[in-house]
Amino acid sequence: MPYTIVRQDITKMKVDAIVNAANTSLQMGGGVCGAIFKAAGILELQAACNILAPIKTGEAAITPGFALSAKYIIHAAGPVYNHSIAEQSEQFLRSAYINSLQLAVKHKCQSIAFPLISSGIYGYPKDEALQVATSAILDFLADHDLDVYLAVFDKAALAVSEKLLGEVASYIDEHYVEEHKTRRRAMLDVERLALEEADLLKSYTAPLPPIAMPSAAVPNADLDDLIGNLDESFSTTLLRLIDAKGKTDVEVYKRANLDRRLFSKIRTGKGYMPSKRTAIALALALELTLPETDDLLERAGYTLSHSQKFDVIVEYFIISGKYDVFEINEVLFKYDLPLLGG
Repeated sequence: MPYTIVRQDITKMKVDAIVNAANTSLQMGGGVCGAIFKAAGILELQAACNILAPIKTGEAAITPGFALSAKYIIHAAGPVYNHSIAEQSEQFLRSAYINSLQLAVKHKCQSIAFPLISSGIYGYPKDEALQVATSAILDFLADHDLDVYLAVFDKAALAVSEKLLGEVASYIDEHYVEEHKTRRRAMLDVERLALEEADLLKSYTAPLPPIAMPSAAVPNADLDDLIGNLDESFSTTLLRLIDAKGKTDVEVYKRANLDRRLFSKIRTGKGYMPSKRTAIALALALELTLPETDDLLERAGYTLSHSQKFDVIVEYFIISGKYDVFEINEVLFKYDLPLLGG
C-alpha cells in the first residue's frame, strides 16, 4: 500500500514487477506489450514466454525482467471487450489484476506497476477499465501490504466521468480565487507606486510601538504549565476521532491510501506532524465535515484556501459528501495536481 496513479513510461519504473498487457499466446504485440519486449530484450523475453505459453484470458504468468529495472515481468491476459457480454469481460479483467497481484506476493514483491489492461486495442472503455482496476486492486490491498502503481502515458489515457469533471470545474470557477494576481491586475501602476511611496513615508514618521514588559503577575511561570494549556496535538486529535467514528486504524490508513509504516509513526511518534496531503487524506478517510476537516488541519498547521486549486477541489468533494480518496485522485491527476495519500 498505497495505490497511486503516475504518468510515466512503465518500462522505466523502478519497481519489483511491472505488468505486461499480454495476449494469451504471450507473443510480442504492439502498444505497451511491444514497448516492454523491446526494453527487456526481445529475444530473451520471447524465449521465456514461449516456455509458459499459452495462458487463458484472465490468467497471468511471470518471467524475469531481463534488461528492465524491474526484477520481474508479470504477463496478464486481459479480455477483448464485448459489450454483449460485459459482465464476463469484467470478470476476466478483474481476474487479470488479481492473478497478477497474487504472483507478485508469491515472489515477495513489495511494489508493482500496472498499465490500464485491455483499454487499448482490446477496446475496453477506459472509464470502466479504470473502475475494474481500482476495485480489484483495493480489494486485494485490504489484506496485503504492497505498493501498487497504475502507469499511464498521459491524462487522456485516464478517463474520468465527464459529469464529475464538469461539477468540479463549475465549483472551481465559482470558488477559486487567485487573490494576489487579482489584486495586482486591478491596481494601476501609478496607484501602486503612490501606495508604495506612502508606506515608505509612514515607516519614517510612525512612532515606535511600546515595548511590552513582562507581567509581574507571572514572573516565574512554569513553562510546562504553559505548554499544558495548549490545544491537543494532531496525533491526539486524530486518534480521538478514529475512536469517535468507530473505525479501526487499518480501515483508516487504507482508506486514506497511506502506508502502514507511516501510520505507525502517527500513532507512536510524539509530536509527529504530517504533510498537508497526508492530513487531508486522513480527514477524508474519517469522512469529516468541512469544519471538522479545518480543525484537524489547523492542528498540523494547515488550512484550506480558495487561492489553491488543489484545496478547492478537495473542498468540493467534502461538501458533496464524496470521500473516496481514489476518485479524488483521478480528478487531481486530470488537473496535474499532487495526489492524496502515500
